[in-house]
Amino acid sequence: MPAVRADKICKSFRGLFAKKEVLHQVSLSIEMGEVFGILGPNGAGKTTLVSIFSTLIRPDCGSLEILGRDAMKKTHAIRERINISSGNPNFPWSLTVRENLNHSAMLYGLYGRDLRRAVDEAVSAFELEPHADSKFETLSTGTKQRVSLAKSILNRPEILFLDEPTSGLDPDMAMKTRSLIKKIYQEQEITVVLTTHYMPEAEELCDRIAFLREGRLIALGSPGELKRALKIGDRIFVEYEGELDPTMLRIIPGVMEVRPSPGRVEIVFDRSERAVSRIIKAFEGADILDIGVDQPDLEDVFLELAR
Repeated sequence: MPAVRADKICKSFRGLFAKKEVLHQVSLSIEMGEVFGILGPNGAGKTTLVSIFSTLIRPDCGSLEILGRDAMKKTHAIRERINISSGNPNFPWSLTVRENLNHSAMLYGLYGRDLRRAVDEAVSAFELEPHADSKFETLSTGTKQRVSLAKSILNRPEILFLDEPTSGLDPDMAMKTRSLIKKIYQEQEITVVLTTHYMPEAEELCDRIAFLREGRLIALGSPGELKRALKIGDRIFVEYEGELDPTMLRIIPGVMEVRPSPGRVEIVFDRSERAVSRIIKAFEGADILDIGVDQPDLEDVFLELAR
């Protein structure tokens, strides 16, 4: 049973003068126990899709199953088994961290000993002990984000939705937040669905990625699968002395592009481990001075798909 199964999801919002379609027939399946990323440019529909998956808003058309249940008919039962954390957490500012978590725990039906245990575990998991009695309004951005993540595990969810979990955080705090997300995922064995604009974060955390553009799903797969599908190969840079015929490089199997310049050539290959020996053979009339390999990352995929 998939954690999420969406079929032809559509969503529009009515503005002052016209109706704007935000999602157009998005179909995908998220497996239990995976970390699934939803990427795309601003306005692509990422937050809207996560809001639909987390039952905060309803789609205009299409079908949606969460944990095997119809999301339109079994909303309350689904909400007991999922949770969400936003990149812009909003809690009652005059309440302390512990008071906010107690309040959230009660909303999930926890009372007495179960409530105290859940809150204590959440405070400990996100290292919030020094801030437990501090009012929310006095906290730093990073600490507020940790409070939001702590709230999101109170009911031990089977699916955790994270919308821009490191938005606005400095690099050190963003790294700590990613470590905490990994810790939750590994220790509680839950499904994680996240949106992010930070490509290294997606590459580090996600098993598979869905890419949205203008409300449409245009790519789906693991980071490696997306790179291969888009023919974003490894780049090999060779510095040399002597004569070189670039056409000899272009006919090598697996070569996607050759960019020659005086004394230097850049070759884009689909598989760098197969390329090195073939490159060396093609340089029989020249002396190789240096070779470097630059592997593509998810940011290359993002830029290609965004275009």
